[in-house]
Amino acid sequence: MGEPLPRVAVIGGGIAGLTAAARLSGAVGGAPLARVTLFEATAQLGGKLRRGEVGGVQVDLGAESVLARRPEAVDLARAVGLADVLEPPTTARAAVWTRGALRPLPGGQLMGVPGDLAALAASGVLTPEGLARVHAERPAPVDAGTEDVAIGAYVAERLGQEVVDRLVEPLLGGVYAGRAEEISLRAAVPQLLAVAQGGGSLVEGVHRLLDRPQAGGPVFQGLRGGIGTLPLAVAAACERAGAELRTGAPVAELRRTPQGWLVDGHPYDAVLLAAPAPVAARLLAADAPAAAAELAGIEYAGMALVTMAFRRADLTEPPPGSGFLVPPVDGRSIKAATFSSQKWGWLAEAAPEAFLLRTSLGRYREEAALDLDDAELVARSLADLRAAVGLTARPYATAVTRWRAGLPQYPVGHQDRVARIRARVAGVGRLALAGAAYDGVGIPACVASARRAVNDLLTPPSIPVDTKGQ
Repeated sequence: MGEPLPRVAVIGGGIAGLTAAARLSGAVGGAPLARVTLFEATAQLGGKLRRGEVGGVQVDLGAESVLARRPEAVDLARAVGLADVLEPPTTARAAVWTRGALRPLPGGQLMGVPGDLAALAASGVLTPEGLARVHAERPAPVDAGTEDVAIGAYVAERLGQEVVDRLVEPLLGGVYAGRAEEISLRAAVPQLLAVAQGGGSLVEGVHRLLDRPQAGGPVFQGLRGGIGTLPLAVAAACERAGAELRTGAPVAELRRTPQGWLVDGHPYDAVLLAAPAPVAARLLAADAPAAAAELAGIEYAGMALVTMAFRRADLTEPPPGSGFLVPPVDGRSIKAATFSSQKWGWLAEAAPEAFLLRTSLGRYREEAALDLDDAELVARSLADLRAAVGLTARPYATAVTRWRAGLPQYPVGHQDRVARIRARVAGVGRLALAGAAYDGVGIPACVASARRAVNDLLTPPSIPVDTKGQ
């Protein structure tokens, strides 16, 4: 008989925690590495990957797609049996609602930073003055020794504030619900930092980046039935592999022992902490106070999603494209709208007589919308939709999902903070961290974070196994 596998507690049942549990239990990626117990504080697994019913139709109430150019999330979906239901958007034709009109999101840009001035001009997103300022690009290279800078300030100095206000801000807002003047260039768009450090034209640098050969296939992928089916499939694979998944099980106390860790008094050889940063800070306060202090400094933004179902018969015509972004400078209530029944063919097939869309409200330091009641959020969304696309129909069903403290913020210096946290956690031993607070907020980044944490946990010296009482 071989040595018993170490007992590992995974704290947090979002996609990072589930990915870690799947790898440790052997549900994906090879032989089992540990006996796994996963603790999730809420009643359901999946974190921000959540499905729900609106008007009799199952839809995503959180994340709805993954970046397919990063392979981790697509690989995970395939590993848990979802290869046959991977499906790209039917249309990716998005717009920007700015200066009183819907204008096409220009091609040839990287997170709003233009690399194709002809496409930028044709879009009409910028005023003539803003476009002229881009053409008069001012050289302001970041010194090669500079490790980080705020993306908003840097792009504004090079190309003008209007590019930041009408393109960079809404695109970054869709990812982080944050503010361009504070978000780290190194953490959010590291390709641009390399361009900046190299000097020369930022526009030409973006053009060169985008002109490189790309891997085949779609940029984004969804799943028939919604991205919310992914954590369910991962959880099912974990349970088949023998992992214990506990929901409604918040962890109150985490304490280090000579043998490993006590999780609410129960012994484990190691812990993989995949909870949000404030929870991790609380749990590590006693045994890793320096790491806990750094974790407590990570701030979060909240947002609300308003999902609405309309009868197609009540629409004069469906809204155009896949949706639109809204620059905060335009002073609207919503920051984006997604025309889900246009964007996802599976949804149109599942509910051919319905038309579903959703809006988002709130961003970092502008979260008062989350405290409004559901009816007011729906009313504000409908008012903006009427102004943007002429929608006058009334929904027959609505759902409001509030993601309070849902998106970690990546300010200048974020990656240095993460490095300090990992160094201090490594000093404690038999502990690793994963999740959106560290290396990226997207689903592929969270999956990659979980894989890294498993490797950190199990690399030599290996986890000693406490065989007492076995």
